[in-house]
Amino acid sequence: MKFPFFPILISILIGAASAAHAGDIDWPQFRFNDAHTGVNKFEKTLDRTNVPRLEQAWQAQLGDIVDFSSPAVAGGVVYIGTIDGTLWAYPADGCGASFCDTPLWQSTNLAQIMDSPTVANGIVYVGSQTDPDSAAGKLNAFAAAGCGGSVCAPLWQGVAGSQSILESSPTVADGVVYVGAFDGRLYAFNADGCGTAQCQPLWVGQTAGSIESTPLVAKGFVFVGSDDGKLYAFKAKGCGGKSVCKPKWTGDLGSAVFQSSPAIANGVVYIGSQHAISAFDARGCGARQCAPLWQGVDNADFFNGSPAIHGGHVYIGWETSLAAYAADGCGQATCSKEWVLFGDGFQADVLSSPTIAGGVVYAGRNTGEVLAWKEGPCGKPSCSNIWSGTTNDEIVSSSPAVVNGKVYIGSADKLFPQNISGRIYVFSLPR
Repeated sequence: MKFPFFPILISILIGAASAAHAGDIDWPQFRFNDAHTGVNKFEKTLDRTNVPRLEQAWQAQLGDIVDFSSPAVAGGVVYIGTIDGTLWAYPADGCGASFCDTPLWQSTNLAQIMDSPTVANGIVYVGSQTDPDSAAGKLNAFAAAGCGGSVCAPLWQGVAGSQSILESSPTVADGVVYVGAFDGRLYAFNADGCGTAQCQPLWVGQTAGSIESTPLVAKGFVFVGSDDGKLYAFKAKGCGGKSVCKPKWTGDLGSAVFQSSPAIANGVVYIGSQHAISAFDARGCGARQCAPLWQGVDNADFFNGSPAIHGGHVYIGWETSLAAYAADGCGQATCSKEWVLFGDGFQADVLSSPTIAGGVVYAGRNTGEVLAWKEGPCGKPSCSNIWSGTTNDEIVSSSPAVVNGKVYIGSADKLFPQNISGRIYVFSLPR
């Protein structure tokens, strides 16, 4: 799709932002990198010695609450979505004040956004409903630098089925954008659009349950979890021109996948489900249906969010805490937790996916907090947090982005005079 004006605008504005943020690292997508491990290995400012001194640097006023949408930080801009169907773009360094109420730009009304934006090649992608009166899903593509005005319409939209795109966030790989929808289908679109305002998918992958999982592209496959209790592995290039593709193989998880997205490390794909964390060989098992290499199982309690993998360990939300497992398993089909990361004070669900940066593990908790722990074992079965930052609403299902010495996370402010209002909260070290 050709937009003569937008490449010039994008080059000018992104070039200016890059000059202002020379040496900065981007956090361009949900779970940070293409492997979706949730690990920023490039963080040089924040570490376990100074994180206890973090304080709120600034916050930005959004529309309705942030529910599950997590920040993307790219080219000096932070992007996030709200459930009133708006994509917001603010300067990553804020506005010079503690409270910012004017974005660089915001989108037109897209009905509902619960997924996280993805920035690639000067375009920001985000999924939504079609409009306030419809549950149909759309993939929306915007110029990352905006449109020259305060409110921007999508460059193009991908038609993604008869039901909403919920927590499944776009993944861009090799010129293709993949996203899942609640109708149980994985959609693949040309990342450049189709030359018209409404684009049909290149192909779709069919599962037997709804999809709230973000696709992972690795080893020639696109992996995604489904609420039918399976991990699906489709060929990333589709199935030879057919419009609907069957998976190359599936992995049995034993319970539904609620929001958890697959991640890969050392050839192993990890994914959470309602009652387990499971690990699979990314190559499959030579059959259509594969058993896990190992699982951490808890039939009484719930696993939440997506796994983070680093330092030989897998971290994932488990009820009101985070659980840590050995990434290589335990030599058995079922493995026990190595330790638990426990937050002080009042307890509530940890729905936020953990982030690891500078030897620290971060996650939001539905007590209106984002918590931080030292990475690795503490010599006890339960390790306490070393820091907590406060938001003004209990719901903190957004996952933290930790980059360039700052912690970004979405939530709301129930104390705001004009009812509940969405927020980006940003924490950094005192100046």
